[in-house]
Amino acid sequence: MPRALTDERRDLVAAVADFCRRECGTKEQRDKLTENGREPHNQRLYEKMADLGWLGIAIPEEHGGAGLGMVDLCLFLEESSYGLAPISGFGTTIITAAAYEKFGTEEQKRAVLGGVVRGRVEAVSMSEPGAGSDVGALTCRADKVDGGYVINGQKTWCSNAHFADHVLLIARTSRDEGKHGGLTQFMVPADAEGLRISGIETMGGREVNDLYFTDCFLPDSAVVGVPGQGWAQLMAGLNLERMILAALMLGVARRAFDDTLAYVRQREQFGRPIGSFQALKHRIADMAVELECARLLLDDVAATIDANPGKVFAREASMAKLKCTELAKHFALEGMQMLGGYGYATEYGMESLLRSAVVSTVYGGTSEIQRDIIGKTYGL
Repeated sequence: MPRALTDERRDLVAAVADFCRRECGTKEQRDKLTENGREPHNQRLYEKMADLGWLGIAIPEEHGGAGLGMVDLCLFLEESSYGLAPISGFGTTIITAAAYEKFGTEEQKRAVLGGVVRGRVEAVSMSEPGAGSDVGALTCRADKVDGGYVINGQKTWCSNAHFADHVLLIARTSRDEGKHGGLTQFMVPADAEGLRISGIETMGGREVNDLYFTDCFLPDSAVVGVPGQGWAQLMAGLNLERMILAALMLGVARRAFDDTLAYVRQREQFGRPIGSFQALKHRIADMAVELECARLLLDDVAATIDANPGKVFAREASMAKLKCTELAKHFALEGMQMLGGYGYATEYGMESLLRSAVVSTVYGGTSEIQRDIIGKTYGL
């Protein structure tokens, strides 16, 4: 079903699609941009998008952005993901920028939000070796000293910190307020003395990092928002984080569907295209229905968020994240099966989509956590 988009939004989608076809539309182009898949972010391509104004799509106009809403942001994310643009730094950048927009000082906003528009990358660090889904269990300490704080501890799974300008750190400043109290957000320069960034090798290339803080001093001006209110500030950004991940994975799901459909149409066995066999035809039909459901869900939640600024839609955003990430994983697995041996060949790209999709059901809150959140909204 065609989307009911304004002319401006149709033009945006078309422009992003055309850009991706020209700049990264072939495997040869993508291999060159990503060092054969090892580096999922290409800064040169990223800055080209910044020059076109796309990276500032959700940044307020006073900081050089377009000041648009969730619908427009999701359209850009979905289309750039569908086009396989290697700009992995954008998701964490926008999530982080929103925290500064809500809680940062004017100086912090100028540095971060203005940087986003120019093509700079930001990172956010919550997880620790002993605190993943249970963020309230984090132990990285920020001890108050004269003029600032001293940070000690380890963080892990921090996406894009190795090429970011800053890391938005969530650390514990107190244990007096209970598990979710006493958390504070800090703006940490990526080259801060006392911070060591160490890459974690994964099947998706170099994207995540361990962070080691050893007597890292941060001035009082590094605090983002109110000391001790980090948990509440994190909760205020849940809509955005989940919707970003949902939109990215809807793009992956679309790509997996279209690539699979193209293959089963042209691949012949037993004298006819394999897509004409009922076993595959029905699987394609089911995938088409599920893709349409996911798109309608994402579009509706994005429009609802735009119509109700400042309101947290925990149930709906979790539904969108759960549906789109699980769908991307399912579609990539279906594509692997229907492509047969070619599904495993890097030439066809389905294995790359699978690597992207599998991890999406873990980061940003696992699928199990999303289901738990949704269940709680029904009083369970």
